[in-house]
Amino acid sequence: MSQTVEATTAALRKTALNAIHRQMGAKMVDFGGWDMPIEYCNSPLGPGGLMKEHLAVRNGVGVFDVSHMGDIRITGAEALAAVQHISMNDASRLAIGQAHYSALLYPQGTFVDDIIVHRLGESEYLLVINAGTREKDYNWVRDNVKGFDCRAEDIGDNYTQIAIQGPKAIDLLSKLTDVNLASIKNYWFIHGTVCGLKNTLIARTGYTGEDGFEIYVPSDEKTSAEVWNKVLEAGREFSVLPCGLGARNTLRLESKMALYGHEISDTITVLEAGLERYCKFEKSDFVGKAALERQKAEDVKRVLVGLESVDRGIPRDGYKVLDGAGSEIGYVTSGSYAPFLKKNIALAYVPPAFSAIGSTVNVEIRGQKVKCQVVPTPFYKKPKKQ
Repeated sequence: MSQTVEATTAALRKTALNAIHRQMGAKMVDFGGWDMPIEYCNSPLGPGGLMKEHLAVRNGVGVFDVSHMGDIRITGAEALAAVQHISMNDASRLAIGQAHYSALLYPQGTFVDDIIVHRLGESEYLLVINAGTREKDYNWVRDNVKGFDCRAEDIGDNYTQIAIQGPKAIDLLSKLTDVNLASIKNYWFIHGTVCGLKNTLIARTGYTGEDGFEIYVPSDEKTSAEVWNKVLEAGREFSVLPCGLGARNTLRLESKMALYGHEISDTITVLEAGLERYCKFEKSDFVGKAALERQKAEDVKRVLVGLESVDRGIPRDGYKVLDGAGSEIGYVTSGSYAPFLKKNIALAYVPPAFSAIGSTVNVEIRGQKVKCQVVPTPFYKKPKKQ
C-alpha cells in the first residue's frame, strides 16, 4: 500500500515550493495532477487549517503557492489578432501593463478554459490558464493560432507564482519592494524589484475576492524558497498565514468566482454561466461567437444562481436541486460552509423560472430534502475603502 502511495505521489507534478510545503506541515493532495497543499495544519507561523487560512485572507493577509497555474506567451506581428480570435474579451482595449478576465471557447460557445490575458508589450501577451487544463489549453491555443503570424509558447515552468492576498497584502509586499504598489490599479501589472530580484512581474490580481498581488519569480527551488520565506517573514506583523487550495476554494466561492469543471466546462456556455459581460460580441469574429449569438436569440434553458441553506445541511458539489414537488431541476456546482459569512452556501444551475431572488428550492443531501433560498451573488464583496 505504501509503495503505491509513494509511486502515485512521485508521478504527480511538483512546484518548486513542494519541499517547503511539506516542511511546513501542509496536508498535500492531488490537484489536477499536481501535488499541492490543501491546508497547513502545523505551520511554524501558528496553527492553520482551512478556516483560519480563509479568515486570515479576509481580515489580514494570506500567501498561496499558485505555481501550478499555466502560462502561455503569444508574440509576433499578429499576436493581437490571434488573441482576439481565440478569446472572448476585447484584447484591443488593453494597454501595455493591463490585464483582463476572458475565456477560450469551443465553437459551440462552451469553455476550453477561463483565463487572464496580460498585455506585456506592443505585440506580446501572456495568458494565465488553469492547472488541470494546461496541456489541453496549450494544444488548443497552438492549433487555433496557426493561421496568424505569431508564436505561442508554454512558459508555465519558468516561474514560481506566489499570490499575496488580503487587505494587508499591500502592506506586506511594500516591505519587499521599492515599487509604488498603490499606483498599480486592479488588473494592472508592472515589472520591478522584489526581494532583490529585478524585473519581477507584479500583478494586482487574485482569486479570493480581496485586494492582492501575484508575483512571478524564477522557478528554481533555491530562489523560490528564499522569496517564499521572505514573504512570510515580512508578514509576521500582520499575522500572515500560508494558505492552501482549501481556503482558495472557499474564498473564491464566497466571491462567486468560477472554477473550471464546476461553474464552467466544455458542456456549459458563457451565457449559462452568467459571464456575458466579459464576452464582447461587438468585436470581430472569435471562436464560439456564432453559437452564443444563436443561444442569445433563443434564451438560455438554465442559469447559475446562488443558494443559501435555510434548513441545516451543506449543499455539496454534484448534489441534486429539486422543486417543491421533488422533481430534479438542476444541480449544485460548488457548495461549502462559508467561514467568513458563517452560512452554508452554494452555486447551482437551475431553470430561469427558479432563479428569482427569494425563490426556494430543495437540495437533496444524503436522501433528505434541505430547503435553500436563491440569494444575490457574489455572496461576499470586499468592503469599499473609506
